[in-house]
Amino acid sequence: MALSDSLTILSLALAAEAAFGYPHRLYTGIGHPVTWIGRLIKGLDRILNREARSFGERRAAGILALLILLAATGLVAWALELLLLPLGILGLVLLALFSGTLIAQRSLHEHVAAVAKGLREGGLDGGRSAVAMIVGRNPRSLDEAGVSRAAIESLAENFSDGIVAPAFWLGLGGLTGAALYKATNTADSMIGHRTSRHEAFGWAAARFDDLVNLPASRLTALLVVAAAALHRGASPRGAWRAVWRDASHHRSPNAGWPEAAMAGALGLRLAGPRVYGDVRVEDRWMGDGRAEANADDIDRALALYRTACLLLFALATGSALLTWIIVR
Repeated sequence: MALSDSLTILSLALAAEAAFGYPHRLYTGIGHPVTWIGRLIKGLDRILNREARSFGERRAAGILALLILLAATGLVAWALELLLLPLGILGLVLLALFSGTLIAQRSLHEHVAAVAKGLREGGLDGGRSAVAMIVGRNPRSLDEAGVSRAAIESLAENFSDGIVAPAFWLGLGGLTGAALYKATNTADSMIGHRTSRHEAFGWAAARFDDLVNLPASRLTALLVVAAAALHRGASPRGAWRAVWRDASHHRSPNAGWPEAAMAGALGLRLAGPRVYGDVRVEDRWMGDGRAEANADDIDRALALYRTACLLLFALATGSALLTWIIVR
């Protein structure tokens, strides 16, 4: 696929997904591409991840599972491109609608906004119930500030791997590139954990996900810094300073970049020690502001997020126009 086509598809996909999201009726009727990918991952896990095998054998099985997943996902997406590209503008529009299902701007905003609403209308219990839908940590361990920080951290991290990363690979590789990324990211979220069952089998998925998220996490941080420059009360200098100082100290090679940028922009401290299930994780703080976040800070983060999404759309659209000019 020509770069001009893939960037055009990206611009249209971002606009369509922001406007309409993924209709609930469609989800209940046929599911979602991520749920389809998830079923394949569950099947591969059930068939290939045998507990009787050695650690090395299970790691090799995990590599095989990832290759099968990527091959199956890539072939379906590539077939759709071959089918639709010859249709010209109509084909690009249809590919954009398919591609938009792999981006989550609207749903991320709705889920994080629900946490602020939960805190305001239902108090701490309402906030805990809402934040439990988007984070893996134990909600019972969170006070109001912890709930608010968790929501903002989830917003920052998922802006990177739920929006910027699939957009990045869509712009470079069309629907096939975005689908391959989404398959990798879904595999990491399902089997890329250091548990007794998945430490070996999920190793390949986790390491490959780290690799493919590297460029998007850095781009996300730059988008947040740029968005902060457009918001009164946000600090682009603070965002850049936090990224430079703190991002590399996060336990994830990628999550620290958007989290540090968001923390510095809003004058907050994010990440830090937290509890997953019954396990306390001693992570470094991102940012050097106040830790006592609240629902108003969630609103501030969402405003910054909306601006960063607009900047991403502008970048995609400008790049598409530039490539069309060069081609002509």
